[in-house]
Amino acid sequence: MRKVTQMASSKARIASNIKNEELINVRRQELVNAAVKLFVKKGFHKTTVREIAKEFGMSMGALYDYIRTKEDILFLVCDHIFKSVSDKLQVSAGGKENAKEKLKNAIRDYFIIIDSIQDYTLLLYQETKSLNRKDRNYVLSAEMELTKIFENIIAQGIKEKTFNIDKHTAKIVANNIMVQGQMWSFRRWVAQKNYSLNNYIQIQTDLTINGIS
Repeated sequence: MRKVTQMASSKARIASNIKNEELINVRRQELVNAAVKLFVKKGFHKTTVREIAKEFGMSMGALYDYIRTKEDILFLVCDHIFKSVSDKLQVSAGGKENAKEKLKNAIRDYFIIIDSIQDYTLLLYQETKSLNRKDRNYVLSAEMELTKIFENIIAQGIKEKTFNIDKHTAKIVANNIMVQGQMWSFRRWVAQKNYSLNNYIQIQTDLTINGIS
């Protein structure tokens, strides 16, 4: 299975005056954390780079050693989301369990990571339109690769005769799982009011597994 390569993409996409790659990664992650707080509070367009630098505790000049534009920061947010989810799902999908157990584990791990980056996820889908075409295409491609991980697990279940659907339907199911995870963030005002995370995971997992078995 081909792994999503967000970090390589972000390094190539955003130039830096700093040569130490480890330092770049650390500072950019800190920058993303600071920026997301402001983006969620004020909105992407109303937040200025100067405000981000202040929240980050860095001068404007030093900030531009790591990014060039505010859109670069939004791209890094997207990159962080996809790498976080991909790293976790690669582990879930790479186990030796049967497809049913593997799918349960992948759904659980996906929902848990979405819960831990709720503001990032909400921001991504609110502001993807603010990215240029190349970066929007990157976001769409990365999400398709994540969806493909679920699709491959379901395909394994079809081969094992555990799941009673065809490969065409498997695509819909894989996309449904992605949306179910995102819904925990998008509609948290109702989902998290009525369900604990564990309860939500159990219900959505049962609905998915029972629906395709």
